[in-house]
Amino acid sequence: MNALVLILISIIAFSIAYVTYGAWLTKQWGVDDAIATPAHTRPDGVDYVPASAPVLLGHHFASIAGAGPIVGPIAAAIFGWVPVLLWIIVGSIFFGGVQDYSSLFASIRHEGKSIGEVIHVNMGTKGKQMFSVFAWLTLLLVVAAFTNIVANTFVAVPAAATASLLFIVLAVGFGYAIYRKGVSLTLGTVVGVVLLLICIALGNMFPLALSRNVWIAFLLAYIFVASTTPVWILLQPRDYLNSFLLYGMLAGAVLGLLISRPTIQLTPYAGFVVNGQFLFPILFITIACGAISGFHSLVGSGTTSKQLTKESDAKIVGYGGMLIEGVLATVAIITAGYIAGPKLTELLANGGPVNVFSDGIGVFMTSFGVPFDIGKSFVALAVSAFALTSLDTGTRLGRFILQEFFEPEDVTAPKPIMTNMYVATGITVVFGGLLAITSWQQIWPVFGSANQLLAALALMAVAIWLKKIGKNNKMFTIPVVFMFAATILALVLLARDNLLKGNMILVVFPLVLLLLALVLLVQGFGILFKTEAKTEE
Repeated sequence: MNALVLILISIIAFSIAYVTYGAWLTKQWGVDDAIATPAHTRPDGVDYVPASAPVLLGHHFASIAGAGPIVGPIAAAIFGWVPVLLWIIVGSIFFGGVQDYSSLFASIRHEGKSIGEVIHVNMGTKGKQMFSVFAWLTLLLVVAAFTNIVANTFVAVPAAATASLLFIVLAVGFGYAIYRKGVSLTLGTVVGVVLLLICIALGNMFPLALSRNVWIAFLLAYIFVASTTPVWILLQPRDYLNSFLLYGMLAGAVLGLLISRPTIQLTPYAGFVVNGQFLFPILFITIACGAISGFHSLVGSGTTSKQLTKESDAKIVGYGGMLIEGVLATVAIITAGYIAGPKLTELLANGGPVNVFSDGIGVFMTSFGVPFDIGKSFVALAVSAFALTSLDTGTRLGRFILQEFFEPEDVTAPKPIMTNMYVATGITVVFGGLLAITSWQQIWPVFGSANQLLAALALMAVAIWLKKIGKNNKMFTIPVVFMFAATILALVLLARDNLLKGNMILVVFPLVLLLLALVLLVQGFGILFKTEAKTEE
């Protein structure tokens, strides 16, 4: 199969879906620009800061993408490229895109609060508390998995490590120039992109080779600082510039595919049972962010909703962002399918899926004159930049959740120490770091299951809210039922497998998550499928 055909199929399918299904969802939910967003009604200069659609799309996409749409499809490639590609396309359009868009929309209609607060309003205090614990535990897995993956990438591609550090400094300077010195976005963008290219060049000239443990320690310190700073100084500017890395990487990949037209070497379908793993449910929880991700609902309702300028921007940021991620996931499975064989095994062993992805895109880019080493380091920088964003966004979300969880309902009561920004952040970083000492191969299946189950809970929460305000929620029925079935079965299988291996931490985690999810499932389904009178928002 020609790889160019696969990428064209995905781009065409996503484009049609955005114009048609995305517009239908907008109409069904009653998105209205006449309603002021929380960024304007509750500005605080730290978290609630209005951002234009292009800037916010860059931030949102960089936050949700991370290494997920790359690691997941490549890890799931053992089942063959056909089932992986089908789930990426169908999942992104009807599952992930719906969840991302609806979570963002629900949050801005709840003062920019998290999905946990949406559950609080529509399912009660106990529902919110259980969801908050579930979400926080899932975020620990996000911190652990992505810290591990970024550290491995920096070890495998030292040039990307240097460029990433320089990029952080560049982002701070960009944010200061735009938001405090009044430099125009156009001028700042041109200068920022040029300096970004210089960062890449310096990275190749002065690669920084450090051990994996040193990088893990550095990353944990970095996310503590990054997740407690105002969004305008690092989060918004870095993620906006990140978007140009993404566009450049995807353009380079598509152009390389157009010129070289590589053939997929990977088997189309390897069978329902591969290496003792069942296609259902393992494929659906392994692909994770490449089709649907509960982490996206936390990002949309945690940081993005606080920066949305108008409601209609939710479509391009939420639904559009997920479809772009679907394109990235398609490119990921193409790289694995193109490399295949012994080289694929070697690259996975030395740097993991990101190394596979960077190597494959680096090869494609040589077809139009980009040296392989430069192309590979550029792609590794882009992916690590996304993962860094997911890391500090995940930590910031962990802080939000702990603060909301311990926030007293009586506004006059003294606030407990757990609502302190630095305390809540520190606890999240410490526990996530303890999990990060294991390998990504051990963490990813548990993260995938928890992440997809979080998606099912988010879908259920929004569906309940829409039902209560009298809006159409039928587009949630199949995704909710399917995701609960797949993820609950996966958690049971993972708990069993880790018990046999003696990995007790990774036994306890799935069981705790499963218990919390089942209680929420019973409560939520009792509301969702119960016939009752509709109420107005």
